[in-house]
Amino acid sequence: MDLRGWNYRYVGPAELRGLVRPEHEGRRIRSAAEFGEWASGPAAAGLSEPVTFVVDSGGVLRLAPRRSEHVVCAGGDTVLSAGEITFGREAGRWAVRAVSNQSTGYCPDPVSWRAVADALDAAGLAPRPGGFTHEVVFRRCPSCAQLNIVRDEYFVCVFCDASLPPSWNVDPLAG
Repeated sequence: MDLRGWNYRYVGPAELRGLVRPEHEGRRIRSAAEFGEWASGPAAAGLSEPVTFVVDSGGVLRLAPRRSEHVVCAGGDTVLSAGEITFGREAGRWAVRAVSNQSTGYCPDPVSWRAVADALDAAGLAPRPGGFTHEVVFRRCPSCAQLNIVRDEYFVCVFCDASLPPSWNVDPLAG
């Protein structure tokens, strides 16, 4: 299944969706200037560690402090990708050092990298890696319905030992 451009719905706990408020959405970053403004404000204190990101359904990067919930960062909407991102200064400008798709609320497939790369490029945030530096593979068990993180390409449910599918299946309503 080609998930490029796929919109991931929130599949995490309902109580976290209840935290969504317009004033807490992630900051939209459409340019290096917008990132610079965000990075020089209150967010600056948290840039020594990864921050929460989503790429919204319009392809725009949104950033929030690390301990923010992805669903809050996205305003409860669908996303093209989600995870954590680390920035650093190189040659006097901001660069992307690391990016993961680690979001148990959206569970984006690794193919969502293309949306991340496009959003970073559109915002002028380069250099950047050529893919996720920490790639997480999510699968839902067809037998017990539990969410799994696949490690070392071992597609077996950690809860019930059933085989996990090779293709992304986290959202039962997707497809």
